[in-house]
Amino acid sequence: MSTATETAELAVRVRARLGASAGELRTLPGGHSGLTYSIAVGDAKYVVKAVPPGQRPVGRNDVLRQARVLGALAGSDVPVPGVAAVEATQPAWFAMEFAAGEAVEPVLDEPALSPGTARARMLEIASVLRRLHATDVRAPALDAPEPLDAAGELARWSRTMHAVPAELRPGGEELIERLAAEVPAGLPPVLLHGDFRLGNVLCVGERPVAVVDWEIWSVGDPRIDLGWFLLFADHRNFPSLGRAVPGLPTEAELLDAYLDGGPALPAMDWFRALGRMKMAAIMGHNLRRHREGKHHDPDQERLPPTIAAMIRTARDLL
Repeated sequence: MSTATETAELAVRVRARLGASAGELRTLPGGHSGLTYSIAVGDAKYVVKAVPPGQRPVGRNDVLRQARVLGALAGSDVPVPGVAAVEATQPAWFAMEFAAGEAVEPVLDEPALSPGTARARMLEIASVLRRLHATDVRAPALDAPEPLDAAGELARWSRTMHAVPAELRPGGEELIERLAAEVPAGLPPVLLHGDFRLGNVLCVGERPVAVVDWEIWSVGDPRIDLGWFLLFADHRNFPSLGRAVPGLPTEAELLDAYLDGGPALPAMDWFRALGRMKMAAIMGHNLRRHREGKHHDPDQERLPPTIAAMIRTARDLL
């Protein structure tokens, strides 16, 4: 079955739910899970996510799971696109409102944001993350999975790191051992985005309008999200990749904005180190796939200095 045929068959199903006036499905650049399209219905515009035909609806292809968390957050203090339609018949798909805005990671992405806008956005989404973590994970609509604790998160990403050749992760084994030796006690589980950062929040001006890319949401220790989010506050964490942004909030300022006067969180340095280990593991995995010819992307050759810096600074934190 050709890709064109698959798209045409999906379009028929989408029009049956959204209306005969729906236009063509157009591939949406930047989608990393399943199939991602945009479609216009009169003056309205939607994003459609679908399971690729022939693939299992698991992991990043489980679009129904993404629809579920968006539905659970509808009307909450966390801005998310509204879900317009869901079809569970495989290959499953759902449609959500097209949120106007831009998602730019200041230290990594083009085009560069003005320093004032970048600073304001990062401080604003720190409060969005706090509100996300205040969500009632017992809500039936969420159908939350078993909570993920620090030890489970470390085990998961240790497996990814171990799959990376040792020469691509200098000091990685020592870092894993030190993290494993000091696993902190857990905090009450909250709703986790899994990849919370400015690059996954659509903004208009300084205002966040939609948190997107919910492929790996889970329930677990709030410091898991926080340690990852704080990583993107400093371009020096990304040698050869990052750019300096004057006035960007420091990790301490972002943490203060998240806490909003509340009590300090214990063991944050451990979770900051964990975030760096995760980034090193992900980059090492991508670089390995490139060098093995599984996903040709010469840009991956820029990653070794950042992988080494992630591991080195994580060990310094510990």
